[in-house]
Amino acid sequence: MDALVRVPISEQDPKVRATNFDEVCLGYTEEEAVAEASRCLNCKNPKCVGGCPVSINIPAFIQEVKNRNFEKAYEIISQSSALPAVCGRVCPQESQCEGQCIRGIKGEAVAIGKLERFVADWARENGIQPHTDAPKNGHKVAVIGSGPAGLTCAGDLARLGYDVTIFEALHKTGGVLVYGIPEFRLPKDKVVAAEVENVKSLGVKIETNVIIGKSITIDELMEEEGFEAVFIGSGAGLPRFMGIPGEQALGVFSANEYLTRNNLMKAFKDLDTPISRGKKVVVVGGGNVAMDAARTALRLGAEVHIVYRRGEAELPARAEEVHHAKEEGVIFDLLQNPVEILTDDKNQVTGIRIIKMELGEPDESGRRSPVEIPGSEYEIQCDTVIMSLGTSPNPLISSTTVGMEVNRRGCIVAEEETGATTKNAVYAGGDAVTGAATVILAMGAGKTAAKGIDEYFKNKK
Repeated sequence: MDALVRVPISEQDPKVRATNFDEVCLGYTEEEAVAEASRCLNCKNPKCVGGCPVSINIPAFIQEVKNRNFEKAYEIISQSSALPAVCGRVCPQESQCEGQCIRGIKGEAVAIGKLERFVADWARENGIQPHTDAPKNGHKVAVIGSGPAGLTCAGDLARLGYDVTIFEALHKTGGVLVYGIPEFRLPKDKVVAAEVENVKSLGVKIETNVIIGKSITIDELMEEEGFEAVFIGSGAGLPRFMGIPGEQALGVFSANEYLTRNNLMKAFKDLDTPISRGKKVVVVGGGNVAMDAARTALRLGAEVHIVYRRGEAELPARAEEVHHAKEEGVIFDLLQNPVEILTDDKNQVTGIRIIKMELGEPDESGRRSPVEIPGSEYEIQCDTVIMSLGTSPNPLISSTTVGMEVNRRGCIVAEEETGATTKNAVYAGGDAVTGAATVILAMGAGKTAAKGIDEYFKNKK
């Protein structure tokens, strides 16, 4: 085996998977995982750990995989991550742990994410769950939101002996993991539900259909229900739009609504909720959510175009997701931007007017700003438009909580080091604080807040 090249991983054939919602990547076999783990150099100064937002001891778990001690590998991962089967599938490892891998300097980085997925899947298939021996400390903490930030914070606090209850607004637990990421990337029943059960096995209680700010407020949780501290991990579910003519037409969706209908409500199985099965769909945006929406629409039978105002090098989506979308037949219309959504006399979408762009000078973030090319407008006929332009936090929680400060973007203000908000004993993290980001960054924020809450109680004594 060439140690410079990673062990290839099996995937569904693109032509086949474009017609189903089964998982694209099939995962490593035991033999493949052991072979890939053998490529790890077990560095004395492992930079990969520094690239992981939840600081998994990556060389240690990989060495256990190499030695075929998969249960020990899972134990090591579980000390840092509450959602390894999720992270192994959806984390941008190429820009985090694998991006720091020394093996990747002269060859291909070790497939850390695929090994994490293998270990987590092996543990699930063999009935292995995380556990805690910590005695109960008598302190009661509420966690708002059962997405990656909330599940991580709750799991870490439970390991420390806290009595933790998660409050989830929807009828299913998992947050963005169940409503935002398609089945073909993250199976709900097989993976997400199992990860949630692992958190519950630590003693965490979960109450669904509770909308904080409407069913009950944070102040009421603390003053009437006896919760001594609160963590807000409610995410960012408020979609953004462009403000162009025609955006109110029938056939225009936010990616959030489109994916929620398909993922959480199983619309792709023709169950009780309808979903647009357009013949020609335009997705506006270039991030991971745009790729998810486009690939979902493709599987529902549409010809799908992604319209993005920058070039391919500037696409914010993971390279793997872009590659998969192209393999499956999604058409990329790059350096182009919508200026109007066209409709008929019944306000139904009939097309979208586009203007071509070119890249000008870099903006504040260092990305080259797109500039319109005068006179370059043209039309694309379509019957569905999906806007995937990012999301913001819903203001319901912050507007119903006394003493909680938000910034000009509507995000909750919280200390980066502890997650503490401007309200005493209330902490926040993830997309509710940063705006839309990644699953693993939300998990990192949940871990930070759990430490902050623990320190709060220690200092309070």
